[in-house]
Amino acid sequence: MHSYKKADHDTGVIAYEIDRDSITIQFKDGSLYVYTAKSAGLRAISQMKTLAKKGEGLTTYINQHVREGYQSKLR
Repeated sequence: MHSYKKADHDTGVIAYEIDRDSITIQFKDGSLYVYTAKSAGLRAISQMKTLAKKGEGLTTYINQHVREGYQSKLR
């Protein structure tokens, strides 16, 4: 997992892992969610990857666009 750049600020996301067609997000409460192109849509996954790398706006994007669009909750 890669640390999310804004994790030291007031954000829900603290880490992420990018795969070819998915992104795994770790939230500050310790929960881990996998979002895939199939579950959230390819466009959303692409945007989430961009925001994760940028270190800004990912929590807001998830809350506004893909909140329940995850494939699985790992913990």
